[in-house]
Amino acid sequence: MWAASDAYERYVGRWSRPVAVEFLRWLAAPPGWTWLDVGCGTGALTETVLAHAGPAVITGVDPSEGFLDRARQRVPDAAFEVGDATDLGGRTADVVVSGLVLTFVPDAAQAVAEFARAAPYVGSYVWDYTTGMQMMRLFWDAARDVDPAAAAHDEGLRFGDVSGADPLRALWTGAGLRDVEVTGIVVPTVFRDFADFWEPFLGGTGAAPAYAAKLPPEQLDAVRDLLRSRLPAQGPIELTARAWAVRGSR
Repeated sequence: MWAASDAYERYVGRWSRPVAVEFLRWLAAPPGWTWLDVGCGTGALTETVLAHAGPAVITGVDPSEGFLDRARQRVPDAAFEVGDATDLGGRTADVVVSGLVLTFVPDAAQAVAEFARAAPYVGSYVWDYTTGMQMMRLFWDAARDVDPAAAAHDEGLRFGDVSGADPLRALWTGAGLRDVEVTGIVVPTVFRDFADFWEPFLGGTGAAPAYAAKLPPEQLDAVRDLLRSRLPAQGPIELTARAWAVRGSR
């Protein structure tokens, strides 16, 4: 599901970059630090760190070779290595960050404990799948109206134990991190038209597109038509996306 980097970029990668900028402003790590970007994906956060945070060096770690290939092409000044969020292989840095990752890690508590082992300063952000990531919320609401079985795939239901302010705070304090703070980051997600909104859901990469790829054609058409009826008929579709960000120190 996570191998097609181009599909991911069109689906949600394009919206992760403005969140990364706001996250780094809030994180306020000093220049000259060494960084680990865990679950770096196609390099959106890694690239933003290089542009805005003045790192001494940054290494992106991700289990997907497809994403790492894209990241290496896009961000040649960073190092990228295969790795797992729950076992960083002894890597250390001044700061560990992870963007839009923890909801997909099988053991988020173990991952945060590993982050805290690897660095004295740890920050992360995840989409607010329950209410704040509007494009996905609209999709899942329509999918559940067409296919009640979609509830088993709905990220708002599956990831509620991670993608909220209180769960993130609990993960950070549970890993022994101190001075833990959580904030919301909201960015605009403006789609040119309905096709720009809908077609990325057909790419197969990401939870909602993976679900859509398995739907019978008539159900997929029904979800599309229901979404079309709930969104502006013409012109840009102006939505927002919220992420929850957390930081803490060892």
